[in-house]
Amino acid sequence: MMLAVYACDPAQSRGRRYPQAPAPTRTEYQRDRDRIVHCTAFRRLVYKTQVFLNHEGDLFRTRLTHSLEVAQLGRSMARSLQLNEDLVEAIALAHDLGHTPFGHAGQDALNACMAPFGGFEHNLQSLRVVDHLEARYPQYDGLNLSFETREGILKHCSRLHAQALDDAEPGGVGRRFLDRTQPSLEAQLCNLADEIAYNAHDIDDGVRSGLITLEQLQDVALFDDFRRETLQEFPLLGDKIQGRRLLYESIRRMLSAQVYDVIDTTGQALVAARPQSVDEIRQSAPLLQFSEVMRTRSQALKTFLLHQLYRHPQVMHTTRQAQQVVRDLFAAYFHNPHEMPDSYQARAARLGGTADDTQTHARVVADYVAGMTDRFAGREHARLTGQQLLP
Repeated sequence: MMLAVYACDPAQSRGRRYPQAPAPTRTEYQRDRDRIVHCTAFRRLVYKTQVFLNHEGDLFRTRLTHSLEVAQLGRSMARSLQLNEDLVEAIALAHDLGHTPFGHAGQDALNACMAPFGGFEHNLQSLRVVDHLEARYPQYDGLNLSFETREGILKHCSRLHAQALDDAEPGGVGRRFLDRTQPSLEAQLCNLADEIAYNAHDIDDGVRSGLITLEQLQDVALFDDFRRETLQEFPLLGDKIQGRRLLYESIRRMLSAQVYDVIDTTGQALVAARPQSVDEIRQSAPLLQFSEVMRTRSQALKTFLLHQLYRHPQVMHTTRQAQQVVRDLFAAYFHNPHEMPDSYQARAARLGGTADDTQTHARVVADYVAGMTDRFAGREHARLTGQQLLP
């Protein structure tokens, strides 16, 4: 496919932290994607929570299935906008590599534990995974991904962390947060594909779980318009036995409407801005976006899910248990580092210079906890505390 002039061309990549000769049969972004798919952190996503914990059901989304759905949506939109599909796929597959067990509950708990030591943020941790924590190659730590993939992975970053990144890598992926510039359109697209994906699959999982109902969703225009449209075309789906088909078809239409809205709105913005290069994209205002109407409707759906699903008493009960597991694990390893694998103890000493470097020690503990799957974290918690908080 012919790329637009404002798309990321792998032949013009800003390169890798450790220079490597090009692959004979793959572009730089295809190579990134392949390294991500084969890494340990990617495999662990299959047992990491999206909304519902691993033990709550086999059919709910996990971080892995979420990442695959983001990649699918992202590639579909990238193709229509003549952006680089391979780069979009690489970013989408890697964007949650640094997420903790137990979803946002785990992240919030680990961030609180790390508050005296610089905090914890999963986007920054995803970059840390691909830059430092994966140990697969003899020449360097990390996966040595291209600048453009790493830039897309770092969706958010505080100014303090951005400055630290820029000190270590001048002009690198942290620089845009200091200069207030934009990432590539491919990175912008992944941000929006992420939002579209989790809104849709959280409706699906929420209804499947019984915590929200189709009746409640009648108050959400973005979903209910397509539910009514589906029923007009297929009246028999109003039968309770056909409810699952009604749900799936309504979500499918909602997804399509959002995808076409992004393509149309972004296409108009690109025609108006007429960018001639990736550099011009970086210097402009964000160009990849929903229309105002769709943005408002999407926000209303997010608000509904926040109050009716994420803060549902059953979800909150599990959230509190999961957060306790993370807090207990952090405390146990922080005070008894010999409970961690030898490789983590050795890394703390190597990076800190001295065995009692508290901040470095805390960061290594956070790396270990963040890398756990839900079920491993539960087993470790039971081993270390004698308590069985989660099945």
